Parts: sequence; C-alpha cells; structure tokens
Amino acid sequence: MENVVSEIKSLTEKLNYYQKAYYVDAQSVVTDLEYDRLFDRLVQLEKEYPELKDDNSPTMRVGSDLSGDFPEFRHTIPVLSLDKAYSDEAVLNWIEKSEKKGNRELSFVIEEKIDGISMVLYYEKGNLVRAVTRGNGLVGNEVTNNIRTVSSVPLKLNEAIDIVVRGEIFLPKAGFEAINAKLDEPYANPRNLAAGTVRRLKSSETAKIPLKIFVYEGFTDAVVFEDHIQIMSYLKHLGFSIDPNIGFFCNDAEIAKKKLKNANLEGVSGSFEDIPEFIKTKTSQRKSLAYEIDGLVSKINEIKIREEFGYTSHHPRWAIAYKFEAPQAETIIKEIDVQVGRTGRVTPVARVETVALGGSEISNVTLHNQSYIDALEIAVGDTVAISKRGDVIPAVEVVTEKNEQGNTTWKMPNNCPICNTPLIKKGAHNFCPNFNCPSQAKGRLAFFVGKAQMNIEGFGPGTVEQLYEMGVVRNIEDLYIFDYNKLMGTKGFGRKKIDSLIKGIQESKKAPFNKVLVSLGFPEIGKKAVDLLLKEGYNDIDKLLKLAENDDYEKLLKIKQIGEKTVELLFNSLKDPTMQVLIKKLRDIGLQFQLVENDEPLIEQVFESQTWCVTGSFDNFSSREIIFDLIEKRGGKTTTSVTSKTTCLLAGRKAGSKLEKAEKLGTKVINEKEFLAMLDENVKQENKEDKFQPELF
Repeated sequence: MENVVSEIKSLTEKLNYYQKAYYVDAQSVVTDLEYDRLFDRLVQLEKEYPELKDDNSPTMRVGSDLSGDFPEFRHTIPVLSLDKAYSDEAVLNWIEKSEKKGNRELSFVIEEKIDGISMVLYYEKGNLVRAVTRGNGLVGNEVTNNIRTVSSVPLKLNEAIDIVVRGEIFLPKAGFEAINAKLDEPYANPRNLAAGTVRRLKSSETAKIPLKIFVYEGFTDAVVFEDHIQIMSYLKHLGFSIDPNIGFFCNDAEIAKKKLKNANLEGVSGSFEDIPEFIKTKTSQRKSLAYEIDGLVSKINEIKIREEFGYTSHHPRWAIAYKFEAPQAETIIKEIDVQVGRTGRVTPVARVETVALGGSEISNVTLHNQSYIDALEIAVGDTVAISKRGDVIPAVEVVTEKNEQGNTTWKMPNNCPICNTPLIKKGAHNFCPNFNCPSQAKGRLAFFVGKAQMNIEGFGPGTVEQLYEMGVVRNIEDLYIFDYNKLMGTKGFGRKKIDSLIKGIQESKKAPFNKVLVSLGFPEIGKKAVDLLLKEGYNDIDKLLKLAENDDYEKLLKIKQIGEKTVELLFNSLKDPTMQVLIKKLRDIGLQFQLVENDEPLIEQVFESQTWCVTGSFDNFSSREIIFDLIEKRGGKTTTSVTSKTTCLLAGRKAGSKLEKAEKLGTKVINEKEFLAMLDENVKQENKEDKFQPELF
C-alpha cells in the first residue's frame, strides 16, 4: 500500500506540473503519448484504490457522469459590481478625483473586462475546496466539480496557503466557433455558452467545453501586500493564469515600466497621459483578441488607499469599469408572459425587478420573439443586463447569471393566451389570426383614440378598456355610433365625463385625412410615411385603394424611404374586406378621407433645417407627440435619439441619458421655458387646457 500511495503522489505531482505548463504557461514539456500514459496509470490506481483518490486529482479534469446539484454558499469576501464610466474622459476624471481624495500620488492598474462568468475560488492549504458563482454578491452557487474540469484553474497551488481568488471563466472565440460549427441551432455568444456550461449537471459535459480562466483579485491573511501589482505577481507565482494585457500607469512612465517588469507581469506601462491612447488601442484591438471583452476595469493600485476608500453597498470606491457598450442595468426576470397587439402579433415580455436605467424605472422588458429568447437562452429567474436601444426601448442584451431554480429556456405557448386561437408563424414572429381577439380589438381602439393619432378628448386607456368590457364599444365605428348618454349612472361616468366624451367624438370628425390615415393603424404606416404619401399626391383614400386593387407597387416604390415590405403590408390591409368595411362606415359617419386645404395662416418656420429630440417630462405638454407636432409644423424634423445630426435637445425634468449624450456631443440643449419663448404666444395656454387628466377609476 505504501508503494501505491507513493506512486499516486508522484503521478499527481507530475501531471499537475504538466497541466500547468500546458494550460497556464502555454509550454509543452512532455509528449502527448507520455502524458496519456501517466494519466491512464493514475486513473487505474484511483479505480483500484478509491479511498486514496484526492478531490483535486488531475483526473478530475475529465469530470464525472454523476448528476450534481449546486448548493448555495455565502461568500467570505465582497463580491460586488463595479461603478461604470462610458468615456476615457470619465476614467481620467475618476483618477483625478481619486488622487485628490487620497491626498497623495497614486498608481492605477487597467485590466481587460473579460466577457465571461465571474467565479470565486476558495483554497485551503493550497487545495481547491470550493468554486462559487457570483450569485447575488452575498450568496452564490457552488459549482466546484464543474470548475475542476477547467484546465487553467489550479487544483493545487505552489504553496500551502489559504486564499480566496476572484476570476472570470470564459470561452475563447476559437472554441466557441468550433462548437457552433457542429450545431444546427448555434449558441448566441461565447458568454452564454460558458454560463450554461458551468451549470451542467454532469461535470463530464463541462469538461468537453474548452473553458479558461483569468484571475484578477486575491484575498489572504497569510501575506501582506502593498499594492495590486504585488497581488497579481503572487497569484501568477501560485500558478494562476493572469491576463497578459493589463496596463499600469503612474505619474512617471519609467517607474511604471520598471515596477511591472520587477513583478514579472506582462502588459503596457506608462504615465497618466498615456491612458487615453491605451483605452483607444484596447477598444480597437477588441475584435482581434482571442476572447471577448466588453470593457476595461481601472483600479487604484495601492492597497492602503483601497482600504481607506472602502465600499458602497454596490461597488468598491477604488475601482471603475469603462464600458464599450451603451449604458446597461442588471435585473432579474421574475416572470415571462405574452402580449397580443392590435395587429395580432404575440410578443413575449419579461416582468423584471424594477431597475433604474437612463432616467427611467424599468419593470417590463420586451423579449421580441422566440428566436431571440432561444439565442440568449433566457429563462425565468435569470439575471440579465438590459439597455435602452436607441435610448428608447428597454431590451435584454445578455444573461449575466443563470437562474438557480433549474428553469430551462422559456417557450412560447401554442395558443393565444387571450382567445385560445392556435398561433401562426410569420417570419420570426407568432400571430393570433383571430381579428376579433379581445386584446387586438382593445389595442386597435386604444391606438385609434391615442394622443399621437386621433387624440380624442376623454378617451384614455382606462376609458377604452371599460367601454369594451361593458360591451358598448367593441369596434372603432362603435365609438361614433354609441349613445354615451346611456352611461349616466355608471360608476366613473358623470355628466361632465359624458359631455367630454361626446365633445371629443364630434371634434374628432374634423381631424384631417392625414390624422385619420395614421389612426387606422396600417402596419409600418406612421406619421412620417403618411406625410411622404401626401407629399406625392396620395391625398385621398380612394387613390390608395385603387393602387392596392391593381397591385401597383411601382408608383409607391418610387417614393424615397418607402420600401417593398411597407407597400406590401399597406396593400394587404387595404384589400382586407374588414378594413374596407371600416373605411366605408367611418366615411359615412363623417370622418375625413380626403385632404382638404384649410384657410389657416401659415406658421412661421422657425425650426426649418433643424432636427429636434425630446427627453424628460414637462409642465405645459401632456405628451411628447404634442411637442413633435409643434416642431414639425414650424419646419423642424424630430427624432427619438440623440445623434451627431441632432440640432437641439428639448430637456424637461428627469432628463436621462439623452441629456448626457447631447452634452457630450455638444448638442444645443433647450429647457421648457426657452422652448415656449420660441413658439407662438398662445401655445402655452392651449396646452395647459390639454394637460392630461388621470382616469378616476
């Protein structure tokens, strides 16, 4: 037995050395044949003498076929998020503020922010005893057996030390592409594949994916460190993989270069003046790297200053992340349900824990369609990063932490959740084909009366919902046929409310043709598309009906910015018998289906050649659509996002990321008082009268 123990020990030491040389140091010091011979011998001995097998044996790299669970473990170190910056100027400002706060010269380390899975490794007497996901920062899931299969994670350190190490598990691009090439349904990105892999129930399955790790923090009471560079040097000495592309900066470039060299670390060194160029270079090199990164992390190097700065409940005050992408926020998906729109399209929506993003409180996030969900492997309970695409629509960008409940990728129901009609697939989207589906009907009504369409006074979403549920207004024409006096005595409908509804309906009959055409809700035919049609002389519904009847695509395709898909959708709608009946009924009721030139005096085109964006809330305007209309009537163009072409940003209260972007681009920012001064004198009073009144029920 003594000889067996000795042989197992010898084999373990050799194989650990060979594995570190190959997977960490990128050096092959033994032939594959010799390595396999030693490995197979150790496997044989461990099978014959299982009581002698160590938890950190080199054979653990292949994993086990036994299913395992992922128990929770409370972290013993802070596992927090990072404060964020989105420009090199912001990073430099943070460095300057840190130096002033520290009241001494400081140095800074800048590391690549690996787009992987945060992992905390716990070692006791040099042996890996536990690998834990980040979790919620306090408690994570123990995935030790899976992480033991990652070849660049040391199972036994070069010293018998107790230490906790933070790192990032990632899948190199080459490995990701090789795996995807064999699949009919490829994974969305390396990060999501890596995230799913570390949670495989069988570690033998994890072992098949060529995951790697870079570590970036170490915590131990056994060694006293003066700075972060010493920590990184020590971690490298212990056998960990360190990102070779770090940056180290202080006031003197030569001192930085010497310190990095003495620490036996690879990377770039320089003075503070070199930081903007370093960030620029790293950003440009991003696509050429062998792995994905989504930003850079700047850290104060001096440990004493770190201790003085301390932590908030969310992040350390001594580090900041420079993110390449648009601002994001992290939240958790509580549930997923589906919404049926006025066109019948079924859209999955994630109900998330409320999170602040871009000046808004986000609690609902669109998931677009099943293909989108499959690509990101989204499940209930997942932690996700969300952003505002175009600074408007909240969207899930990536799953940052898989759920702990074992929930699998969410699937769309087969039937409409509202009317139970079997769904049909059109392109990437699912549709309810039932025109009379209650959700579609209510959507069409709400859209028609909305402020951006007919803007019928008194008909808020709550009123429309109640009238539909009462059965008195089920279709658009019912809005004009129903006798609202019959509502007297119904809860929420007093004399004043009823008179307001009647007045709103009568006034809406005066709405011009362009308003009516937009309000009918043809797919992809919004205000701008209607303006293009009118400009080309299509100022009568009969002209459009005739084009559709003859499938005369060419005439509309000659209009710039109107594509074939838009024309096809418009023609399909105009040829629909249901739509034709609706148009006839509304025409008979008295709505305008031909553009009539009015005698109103021309408004001075004070915003001609200008492009305006609007953000925040206002005292004198009930909706942004009213502001857009005022701008466009005065010759200006409107946009929903700030770009280099934006001339002015009208900023109200609680202006968010659009204001920040406008200031960065040097875009002119106008407040509400200044905007009112640019308009006609009566605009302010008009819009006070139109101020939104909340529903009372």
